[in-house]
Amino acid sequence: MAKGYRGRAKNTFRAAIRRVEKGLQYAYRDRKVKKRNFRKLWIERVNAGVRQHDMSYSRFINGMQSIGSGVDGEEGILLDRKVLADLAANEPFSFKAVVDVVKMKTMKEEQI
Repeated sequence: MAKGYRGRAKNTFRAAIRRVEKGLQYAYRDRKVKKRNFRKLWIERVNAGVRQHDMSYSRFINGMQSIGSGVDGEEGILLDRKVLADLAANEPFSFKAVVDVVKMKTMKEEQI
C-alpha cells in the first residue's frame, strides 16, 4: 500500500507502516469531510437560487419541510438539498415552480 510514497516511506518497512496507517486515518477523516463540504455546497447553491426569487433559504427549507411532512393530509414535495441544488443550477424554471409552490403554501399557512 506504500507504493507511490516518497523517500523512506516507501523503502523501509517501519516508516511505510506508519505512512500507510496515517494515510488510512486521513482517508477515514476525509470521507466525513467530503460529505460535509458537499452539503455546504448544496446549501450555497440553493440559497443563491432561492434569493433570486425573493425568499430566504431558512424560510424556503422550513416551507419545504412543512410541505414534505404531508400537513393537512396532502402529499408533499420530497426533495433533498442535492436535488434542489441541481435544479437551481441546471433547471431554473423547474426550481422556480418549486419555490412558487413553497411560497403559496407558506402564505396560506400565514393566513390561518
